[in-house]
Amino acid sequence: MPVRRSTAALASAVVAGIVLTALPASAAPGGAGDPYYPQDGNSGYDVTEYDVRVNYDPAHPRQLEGDTTVTAVATEKLDRLHLDLEGFSVTSVTVDGTPARSVSREDAHELVITPARPLAKNARFAVRVRYSGKPVGEGWHTLADGGANATGEPHSATAWYPANDHPSDKATFRLTATVPTGWTVMGNGRPGATTEAGGKTTFRWYEDRPMATFLSTIAIDKFTVRTSKLSDGTPVIHAYSPEATVNAEDEALLPEVIDFLASKFGPYPFSSAGGIVITGNDDDTGPLALETQSRPTYVGSFFDIAMVHENTHQWFGNSVSISDWRDGCLAECFAQYASQLWDEEKHGADLDTGFYRSMLEESAADPDFWTTRLYDPGAGDELASGLYFKGSMMLHALRRYVGDTAFFGTLKRWQRDHRYGNASWPQFEALAQEVSGKDLTGFFGAWAHGTTVPADKYLYPGSLGALAPH
Repeated sequence: MPVRRSTAALASAVVAGIVLTALPASAAPGGAGDPYYPQDGNSGYDVTEYDVRVNYDPAHPRQLEGDTTVTAVATEKLDRLHLDLEGFSVTSVTVDGTPARSVSREDAHELVITPARPLAKNARFAVRVRYSGKPVGEGWHTLADGGANATGEPHSATAWYPANDHPSDKATFRLTATVPTGWTVMGNGRPGATTEAGGKTTFRWYEDRPMATFLSTIAIDKFTVRTSKLSDGTPVIHAYSPEATVNAEDEALLPEVIDFLASKFGPYPFSSAGGIVITGNDDDTGPLALETQSRPTYVGSFFDIAMVHENTHQWFGNSVSISDWRDGCLAECFAQYASQLWDEEKHGADLDTGFYRSMLEESAADPDFWTTRLYDPGAGDELASGLYFKGSMMLHALRRYVGDTAFFGTLKRWQRDHRYGNASWPQFEALAQEVSGKDLTGFFGAWAHGTTVPADKYLYPGSLGALAPH
């Protein structure tokens, strides 16, 4: 479950001539307007690329040196702008190569930057932030094998680089990471050149498709790296921490998993694939698995159902990302239901009499199961278990309500219409109604917005009618 940020970043400091002060919240507008996390992200600009450069030595886990350039386009005139960054000592900030007039800290994670000259609307600009110190955000984890990684949802990016930390502002991502020779760095996208000098090795990664900040990752360990290809030639890169399980049979399933998902949702959206398998975090606070873009992160090992779930997110959540945190069903409901689709196609499962009936038997008389609203479940519940279980049931009921042609047609159209962008749950409802030609107001009212057991006509549509009590 998500944990809110600490207030460690509120401390004032004077570093390298930059005055860092805790300003009152009203001094400058911040936040992208998310109803759950109003201070997340920022307005006034659109990021196009992150260029993140870090130096890290696992022997000194309290020290990370960062040098990040955020390239963006102003969507309005900007006298000043905000970036999200938690902790660290900021040693310099420039805007288009000129030192910022002032840099201030506001609230728990706001870096407020006043450029030497105001930025005109539609101007393209680059903010370079140099910083160092101990990573303190909830997304940074030291690994059991001595390395470190960054993962977390809804927050993780600001634990290691300054960002416009909201999924509505996606950008390409370049990572350059230097570590002592003998350690390996994994990231998103495709690898670049690896170079060695002075007992250190520098790794480079580039994700060429827009990415939400919480999907970015860095993983540092003494990895075993294995490579292969998907059926279309897309490179696959797997990395295993020293104590992680390397299961060649499950690893070899990934091309089949991605081909299967592509048959349901449309072409695989990224230029690389694979997985990062770590052996757990020392503080046990990291997720068991996360859909880090193009290369999901797993703890300990992975198997077919885990691969199906996290790789479904490459379509639902990564390529087509949520508009705000009310829309979590657009990621988790579909990733959970994809596991049922895999079981149906690969193992001949009857989802009506197996999955759906068993879920009904366990939950029909349990009012708590139905209380989660699948759209807008509430702040702190954006990843509630109801999205996974009630949500997967809803999608199966929708499939039976509109038929396979309309259901899978909607999923493919959704991916095609919003590829590499953002979309909301109300948009999905509208598309499903358009493609099916049916009035789905009552169906979605009962399933996505309701907090009680849906009426029988929505609970037992189509072939599910055989399960209805007589």
